[in-house]
Amino acid sequence: MSFDIVFVPHLSILAITVIAFMCFAAVLASLLLRASGTLWRALAFAGALLVLANPAILEEDRAGLPDVAVIVADQTQSQAIGDRSKTVTATVEKLRQRLAETKDLDVRVVTVTEARGSASDGGTALFGPLSETLADVPPDRIAGAILVTDGQVHDVPTGNGAKLSYPLHVLLTGQPNEKDRKLTIQQAPRYGIVGEPVKFVVRVDDFGSKPGAAADLEVRVDGATVLHQIAKAGESTPLQLKLPHGGENVIEIAVAPGPNELTLLNNRAAVVTNGVRDRLRVLLVSGEPHAGERTWRNLLKADPSVSLVHFTILRPPEKQDGTPVDELSLIAFPTRELFDEKLNDFNLIIFDRYQRRAILPIAYYENVARYVQDGGALLVAAGPEFASPLSLYRSPLASVLPVEPTDKVYEEGYKPKLTQAGERHPVTAGLPGAEGKNGQPEWGRWFRLVRASVLSGSTLMSGAQNQPLLVLDRVQKGRVAMLLSDQAWLWTRGFEGGGPQAELLRRLAHWLMKEPDLEEERLSAVVRGDRLIVTRRTMADTAATVSVTYPSGRVETVNLAPSEGGVFSGTLKAEEIGLYRLKDGKLTAVAAAGPLNPKELSDVRATDTILKPVVEAADGGIFWIKRDGIPEIRRVRPNRVAAGSGWIGLRANEAYAVRAVRQTPLFHPALALILIIGSLLFGWHREGR
Repeated sequence: MSFDIVFVPHLSILAITVIAFMCFAAVLASLLLRASGTLWRALAFAGALLVLANPAILEEDRAGLPDVAVIVADQTQSQAIGDRSKTVTATVEKLRQRLAETKDLDVRVVTVTEARGSASDGGTALFGPLSETLADVPPDRIAGAILVTDGQVHDVPTGNGAKLSYPLHVLLTGQPNEKDRKLTIQQAPRYGIVGEPVKFVVRVDDFGSKPGAAADLEVRVDGATVLHQIAKAGESTPLQLKLPHGGENVIEIAVAPGPNELTLLNNRAAVVTNGVRDRLRVLLVSGEPHAGERTWRNLLKADPSVSLVHFTILRPPEKQDGTPVDELSLIAFPTRELFDEKLNDFNLIIFDRYQRRAILPIAYYENVARYVQDGGALLVAAGPEFASPLSLYRSPLASVLPVEPTDKVYEEGYKPKLTQAGERHPVTAGLPGAEGKNGQPEWGRWFRLVRASVLSGSTLMSGAQNQPLLVLDRVQKGRVAMLLSDQAWLWTRGFEGGGPQAELLRRLAHWLMKEPDLEEERLSAVVRGDRLIVTRRTMADTAATVSVTYPSGRVETVNLAPSEGGVFSGTLKAEEIGLYRLKDGKLTAVAAAGPLNPKELSDVRATDTILKPVVEAADGGIFWIKRDGIPEIRRVRPNRVAAGSGWIGLRANEAYAVRAVRQTPLFHPALALILIIGSLLFGWHREGR
């Protein structure tokens, strides 16, 4: 119950002010005339004004409201170091027990993990969850907040937002002056040309040790080690490496453990650099003019990333006559320049219906075979000449070809079909039109096929009489594709509906260029939302269990289930920010969740520096749990000191809600009228004497 005196005027403030001025003027005039009843008139006027002001006793029935205190428990990734997480859990529990004994206090506990407390740059965000928790609480009911953290907080308010309206206290896990080794990528290109050197700059810092100590660096690309180098602590170290393929290259740099380590989580950093091919240099050699020659040329020229050199043998040696060379409009075939001097400058060589003639010396075929074995790519599109005595197979090139031709050529209509291996191989799996009706593809027919025996590699497509049509093979470091027909151009021309020749050629070229997306044995993963999706492509019927190493070092396994031709997949919950490493016994892969180098792990040493300004502005205190213990908790009045030696304060606001209000006037109008008239009569009586 609460009592107070209030005024409930019968007239507006302006009207009462005017009346008061008139009364004051009358009293002043009476004083100047020395009238004897001036005092009584003044009392009458005062009584009248008091009645108009209408003073009353306000009686309120109040109910006290509890204050709200918030405990923010930092359980982000850096708290997994040592026993910090256990310290947070134990401290929060003790705080709850102590505050439970305090009357009129509502205690709210907020546990911040990566899922809730990650800033946009991967740092720890505590003030965001704190503000959300207090969003429904009026400012006059907030008792204060206690943060239990290691001090590495990355959403600390600044400027006007740093002045909180309630006490803020911090209890720190860890120890003062901790030591650790940290790796930082200072410079990394977003793009690089495949096969060309790209430059990175890294820095190793040994906090708490003398600078200049040697540190071993290991560089991995997509999980495979490509470089070892020595770095000096406290100095920038340049690194150079080559991107192995186009598309995303996940480059991970790790430093060996130092003399003082809190954790190895910040001993590595990663960056994604996109590999871009300068130009795909293709050498296309057509043995003679034919209907499909221009189709090959148009397909290759349509791709702006392809630099094409195309030669067609129009005047073979057997057609030589007495016409002087300078009178011919033909360009001489630069055999030495192409097959000797600049052979290794090409990324892909295509022989289109080419046969042995006296144009290329035997040594040049040996050069092409060596080019393939050293990592080059060769595509042979064969016609009837492949089954003749002038076949390319009757040359040193046979050492890298996956098939041996016979003397038979099928001249009949057939629809190319995917083999069982072709349904699983990424080059042909899912080709548009492959899944037709009654087991027949929807694309058009071809009418020629060179019969051959497969010596090695995988047969992905078959033709007439179920004979091999498309065979792929790996030869040492290089790759070879063999197409045993010269009639793929029928698809481009749209004969009987055509077919996916452009898509097939694109996939063939990418497989020959060793693009990861077209590898038949590949392990990959991607993080979507809070799930890690693992994908394994294989030519086998089953996929092995995959071991997943979390950014924190925790290891889990995931079983893969078949999802489509040659593809197996599985999922895990991605609860941590950073780089996930996958291994199935043969292949490795990496996947990133959130920023590759989150602030959360950039510096894991416990510190009071970051939070000190905002805590001081909020009249709070900072305590190291292991050194100072858990401080005593007191309730303090608003605008009083909220922290001291060994104690912290939560504000006692004494907020309340009004249940009922009663108002009683101090002056009854009848009584006031009698007093006013009496005062005036007494004044006149005094003046009449």
